[in-house]
Amino acid sequence: MGKVIILLGPTGVGKTAVSILLAKHLNTEIISSDSMQIYKHMDIGTAKPSEEEQQTVKHHMIDIVEPWESFSTGEYIKAVQPIIANLHNSNRIPIIVGGTGLYIKAMTRGIFKGPSADWDLRNELLQREEKFPGYLYEYLKSLDPVAASKIMPADTRRVVRALEVCLKSNKTMSEMHQLLTQPLPYEFIKIGITRDRKELYMMIEQRVDKMIDARLVDEVKNVIQMIKEHFSKSELNSSLITHHSSLSSMQAIGYKEIAMHLNGEISLDEAIALVKKRSRNYAKRQFTWFKKEEGIQWIDVTGIHEPNEIFEAVVQFIAN
Repeated sequence: MGKVIILLGPTGVGKTAVSILLAKHLNTEIISSDSMQIYKHMDIGTAKPSEEEQQTVKHHMIDIVEPWESFSTGEYIKAVQPIIANLHNSNRIPIIVGGTGLYIKAMTRGIFKGPSADWDLRNELLQREEKFPGYLYEYLKSLDPVAASKIMPADTRRVVRALEVCLKSNKTMSEMHQLLTQPLPYEFIKIGITRDRKELYMMIEQRVDKMIDARLVDEVKNVIQMIKEHFSKSELNSSLITHHSSLSSMQAIGYKEIAMHLNGEISLDEAIALVKKRSRNYAKRQFTWFKKEEGIQWIDVTGIHEPNEIFEAVVQFIAN
């Protein structure tokens, strides 16, 4: 059975630099498991590896779809399978790097196959929500109370998706989850990088400040403009332009909050504070998710900020 290394951990913990050193050491390539780095033009806010880093080590599953396109977990699994197979055929061990728990779960434990996106239905649901705020969540509670209990009422994207599953498949999300696909047939070596929470949160806030300095606001503005131009030229219902904020790409932390600022809803300082808060909360959710994933060997790098030192610890673990 072929081996696959998964290097995981919460956002901002320091995975990217270490993964590049590890890939060079093993003479292999990196497969991103970040659900937002798949989008083109969204570089700063998703903390993509730099051009130099991507030239140093080949990366897969980065910049593969446009911000207005949907991309499911099932499509991700379908895309990574031949990449893993090709690396194994050349006697190399693939390195999966990222923090999107759903992608990792799909690879290691399987995932259900839900109906494909129906933009007409989604648009209709969003229009109802505009007229009657709170309607969609109440509707979901009536159709699938189990799924509703696991989704925050304000998480419109997930509420809409759960309703879409119910209405398109005549099954609840809970029932669909029982129809799992099989995990990928590999031996997964799962290495988690972790830090003291206070130190991690401080690093996350510093990274947000660096993103702002790197002109994240301009990047978000450009992405929104591209989305609007795409829908204005497409044959799809032009009212989708109004709902660009419901697109999966615009749920990315950093983009959603800056978009609120650009829309005049909050000041830039409020947006930055919100990005930091939501990034911290996301890290908390990642820790919770990873606790459910069996077989992760955690390496605590609290107080260590030099990538080479963390790399040595990872290599030592692999050697053992």
